[in-house]
Amino acid sequence: MKNRQLGPFSVSAIGLGCMNLSHAYGAPVTAEQGESVLLRALDRGVTLFDTAALYGFGANEELVGKVLSKHRRKFTLASKCGMTGVDGKRVIDGRPATLKRTCDEALQRLRTDVIDLYYLHRWDKSVPIEDSVGALSDLVRQGKIQTIGLSEVSASTLRKAHAVHPITALQTEYSLWTRNPEIAVLQACKELGTAFVAFSPVARGYLTGTLRDVATLDPKDIRRGMPRFSPESYAANLRLLDGLGAIARDAGCSMAQVALAWLLHQGEHVIPIPGTTSRSHLDEDLEAADVVLPAEILARLDALMQPRAITAARYNAQSQSEVDTEEF
Repeated sequence: MKNRQLGPFSVSAIGLGCMNLSHAYGAPVTAEQGESVLLRALDRGVTLFDTAALYGFGANEELVGKVLSKHRRKFTLASKCGMTGVDGKRVIDGRPATLKRTCDEALQRLRTDVIDLYYLHRWDKSVPIEDSVGALSDLVRQGKIQTIGLSEVSASTLRKAHAVHPITALQTEYSLWTRNPEIAVLQACKELGTAFVAFSPVARGYLTGTLRDVATLDPKDIRRGMPRFSPESYAANLRLLDGLGAIARDAGCSMAQVALAWLLHQGEHVIPIPGTTSRSHLDEDLEAADVVLPAEILARLDALMQPRAITAARYNAQSQSEVDTEEF
């Protein structure tokens, strides 16, 4: 597995987003299946594992801690605070006292003394970003976390935060069908020496070409509430996949692999973290690190998947109000 730099850490060029094992896409997998995927990733050379307090309201951190704590020296551990489950409901709370308390709780679930990269999962807009990052910098001084990250924020918010404490990584959605980071934040990360961690790099399954009918989604699948996955919008977006499939065939790889390889070609500071519940899909994703795309293929991908070609927004109004990202 090729490596990329994440602040002081050298990590696998493709990490693993662990959310799918416990959260968001219907019923979570069994503990045995989750363990199988995590250990397969470790065996395949993945050295960046990404979780959060929100995922399964603590269950994902517990799973990662139970399975991987005995291998703690082999990987970089990332988790997130500031958006958690409280009494069965999702709550955004960036107050310093809350962040410090939830860090202690996360350390227990993860069965570790220190979290390598701790993100503010959402900026609580009722709290100045400087205050939330200040609390995280206290955790660095206390030795409970090593570095600080931000999720779903704009370039201007990143710069404000970075002035308080160096921001090691910024995480937001980035893929061929979500190009918003190209407006400003991708370049801001490059200027500041901040790694850009791309979540949902295969567009929540869309770019794999395997999800053809959104009516088959689990009733509790979060995609049912996303505008791009409404039946009408998804039908329109499906029309792009024939072209994507043709490009992938010409590149000699799968659609998921061409999508991940395209991200890796967007800059050495870009690190995708696909998630999966399948060992075979995991293997497919990781093999994308070895895919080299010629300029002609990159140009065809860029022309096909322009923002104006995508039907509907990525978030509904409520979810959009909770993020701070630039939007086309």
